[in-house]
Amino acid sequence: MRANNPHFLKKASGAAAPLYTPEQRVRRDSSVWTLLQGILAPVQFLIFLVSLVLVVRYLQTGHGAGAATVSIIVKTLALYTIMITGAIWEKVVFGKWLFVPAFFWEDVFSMLVLALHTAYLVALIAGYGTERGRMLLALAAYATYAINATQFILKLRAARLQTAAATLVAA
Repeated sequence: MRANNPHFLKKASGAAAPLYTPEQRVRRDSSVWTLLQGILAPVQFLIFLVSLVLVVRYLQTGHGAGAATVSIIVKTLALYTIMITGAIWEKVVFGKWLFVPAFFWEDVFSMLVLALHTAYLVALIAGYGTERGRMLLALAAYATYAINATQFILKLRAARLQTAAATLVAA
């Protein structure tokens, strides 16, 4: 039932519930983890773009497997870093490590992103599949990452709109 589901962020009026309580907003705004996430997210996205070009180049030409592989490893390490620091951020802001109602579906999808990136590393280390097959797996991981990044961008936009609306109401 939607009304009893903490992961369904709607008020009875149908308006979206605020992502943050006033206390959570203060914790968010004063946390070093917020700044770190704000730095890591675009850095990871830049790494993703470079790696995507290298992976696609390899898939099109058969050349550059080494560079593409290194870039996937770097991208995966960046992903692990942002996921760990993001869990810490959720703990600081919301009091729970992951799957807080405000970011429940983003966190669920993040687990798929992590699983696919980790599957790539396992396949690489264990020598499973062909180079091309592993690159296609990386491409699937990148597709899920792009969807997940979009989820977070939309959530960030919603938070900014809600903050602006709250500021207008307060004024």
